[in-house]
Amino acid sequence: MSKTAEGGSYVNPGGEFTRDQRYIATRITADGRDGYPVEPGRYRLVVSRACPWANRTIIVRRLLGLEDVLSMAVAGPTHDARSWTFDLDPGGRDPVLGIERLQEAFFARFPGYERGITVPAIVDVPTGQVVTNDYAQMTLDFSGEWRAYHRSGAPDLYPESLRAEIDEVNQVIFTDVNNGVYRCGFAGSQSAYERAYHRLFDRLDWLSARLAGQRYLVGDTITEADVRLFTTLVRFDAVYHGHFKCNRQKLAEMPVLWAYARDLFQTPGFGDTIDFDHIKRHYYEVHRDINPTGIVPVGPDLAGWLDPHGREELGGRPFGDGTPPPPPRADEVVPAGHTPLVA
Repeated sequence: MSKTAEGGSYVNPGGEFTRDQRYIATRITADGRDGYPVEPGRYRLVVSRACPWANRTIIVRRLLGLEDVLSMAVAGPTHDARSWTFDLDPGGRDPVLGIERLQEAFFARFPGYERGITVPAIVDVPTGQVVTNDYAQMTLDFSGEWRAYHRSGAPDLYPESLRAEIDEVNQVIFTDVNNGVYRCGFAGSQSAYERAYHRLFDRLDWLSARLAGQRYLVGDTITEADVRLFTTLVRFDAVYHGHFKCNRQKLAEMPVLWAYARDLFQTPGFGDTIDFDHIKRHYYEVHRDINPTGIVPVGPDLAGWLDPHGREELGGRPFGDGTPPPPPRADEVVPAGHTPLVA
């Protein structure tokens, strides 16, 4: 989850969980109209591999080949009520920004900032100030505003001709699935939980029907919509099924979605960004009002993510006229034991 919680509490005792969507709307653009022009090396993307919203930016950055122009800071998998911290780095400080907590970058621009200190966030390195944490716009801008710095062979994840359909699909996925699992997990009443539960699984059934005859959500190539659905599906069995009580079925028991998720997981730029250890530690250790003991489950078995998926039979061209991204940079490889991709 990308938002820190008031006093460490996540469940809404009044019933239905409502996400605070008031993000910093400043954009980094090619023309710099908000005061922040696209410039190689100027900005630092702050993420946690635990967070599905941040995971989107990690994937899109990889697919488009922006690693050399936009550096990435990886916060630890857990945080307190104040902020994400850089406890993975020597001395507990990000080596580029020189800060211990992401909160410092927010306060540098907005002293006393009172909303959630969230990832993903982009920080202006020269000033140390946060620029934006508007995760939904961030990946769209990577595709559009940062185009001059895309790698050769980068896919078009947000093609002009499909944007209306991508936007429509993204909206229902966010409402019913991406945020739907949280509405289940953080519901404060039985009725609120049951409404969220049925809405989630009704939408998963709809997605299964849509994907039964086509390899990707919109068109015949990977788009922004697939990125947004994948980051929830990849966390489903490890976290949402048990921790958030989304337990009608596991992902592994939904044949179409399970094959679709494996197809993407095995696609360069997707599975190689996933750290199951960080994912589980974040949810089970941080959400103490749901899991008071902080005990992190040992399972599930991750080997199934590498099983053949068979979805090539549906056709489709994963990267369109482009090419797969190269392997991750050595300093961005997910540790062995945190993923089935590394023995």
